[in-house]
Amino acid sequence: MNPLSFFTACLREIRAGFRLLQVLALIAGGIAIVRVLFPVWSAPTRRRVKQAWAARLVSALGVRINAIGSACVSGLAVSNHISWLDVFVINAITPTTFVCKDDVRGWPAIGWLVEHTGTLFIARGSRVAAAHSAEAMAARLQAGERVALFPEGTTTGGEQLLPFRTALFEAAVSGQVGVQAAAIRYVDAAGKSSRAPAYDGDISFVQSLLTIARSSGLRAEIRHLPPQPAGLARREYCQRSETQIAQALGTTATQPRPDALAA
Repeated sequence: MNPLSFFTACLREIRAGFRLLQVLALIAGGIAIVRVLFPVWSAPTRRRVKQAWAARLVSALGVRINAIGSACVSGLAVSNHISWLDVFVINAITPTTFVCKDDVRGWPAIGWLVEHTGTLFIARGSRVAAAHSAEAMAARLQAGERVALFPEGTTTGGEQLLPFRTALFEAAVSGQVGVQAAAIRYVDAAGKSSRAPAYDGDISFVQSLLTIARSSGLRAEIRHLPPQPAGLARREYCQRSETQIAQALGTTATQPRPDALAA
């Protein structure tokens, strides 16, 4: 390695270390706020604080957000899923309640914060738990909250779109609210698609976090698509959302899984 490359690598690691220190400080501060102040704050105040905290976390990691279009302040929001970072990018734009897999609770520190700030969880392989989750989502939607989920059911590297799971749209039908889809992608300083935030395959949360912290000029682009009105069937919501996002990303969904077609 020549001296210039060595110097550049050192600067990158120093910058990454500084970013990670900021993230740790934010997490520690977030835990303290949730333990002490959340119990006495009103729901609107908690949502505003969550939004500001998410924006600071994204910024601390050196990621800029480019939001295109307007996000609805209520109703069901859905998007493609690339990274755990998606949650904070979306929340940084509009206060949102998220639906996550149950195993997120076990993530170090972040899992505790997510669990104690109003997140709804879906247990894997349990139809009863899924039904309870749908009821909880519908209740939040009827109360005027904006609830977001990722209908692919898992993350991808961003190069493809997995078939959406129809059953996840039941909450919009039960809650009698509309649906708004959004397309997310991450690009580097040159404007080219970046895999740095991807949380797929065998990548661990820590590896993903380090890769993001070491990146330069990373930008999250989120395009909010035209909202769909209340009163549609869940299959129609699913098909429309998948088509909207696929077109926005310039891709097509892979062949549907049996569970994606479930009515």
